[in-house]
Amino acid sequence: MILYAILVLATGGERIAELIVSSRNAAWSFARGGVEYGKGHFPPMVALHTGLLLACLAEVWWGGRPFIPWLGWPMLVLVLASQGLRWWCIAALGPRWNTRVIIVRDLPLVTRGPYRWLKHPNYIAVVVEGFALPLVHTAWITAIAFTVLNAVLLLAVRIPCENRALASVEPARA
Repeated sequence: MILYAILVLATGGERIAELIVSSRNAAWSFARGGVEYGKGHFPPMVALHTGLLLACLAEVWWGGRPFIPWLGWPMLVLVLASQGLRWWCIAALGPRWNTRVIIVRDLPLVTRGPYRWLKHPNYIAVVVEGFALPLVHTAWITAIAFTVLNAVLLLAVRIPCENRALASVEPARA
């Protein structure tokens, strides 16, 4: 359980790093006339992602969830792969990556990195991490709850918001 707690805390540290990068990138975008879309869904998104980390720890510690190697090891691989995909997205978007939806007009859409093949690859990372991180240590209630809440409350709102924001940008490609 200690190693799992370290993994969850490391994931929390990664989230803090994301917020630092995001804050820097938001300043860059706003300095170039960036416009933010969908401000209302950002606080629930932060709450849900924070809740994921806390629920992972709570369910494992208080629920006495065991580590089951045939489930835990593949889920750990998926967690690490999702982090790799997330940081590939961040690198591909450069200063335009953000945890919020901020669009700088007159910049072409990014079509490099994972964006060459997918419109929203970062959300694949979020979905995979959302079920895999809890299942590393069989926190199946957290995995189900996060997956459902993320799909119903966030992705159903966030992806259409991003699509509308991206549609406002010239169709030029980078």
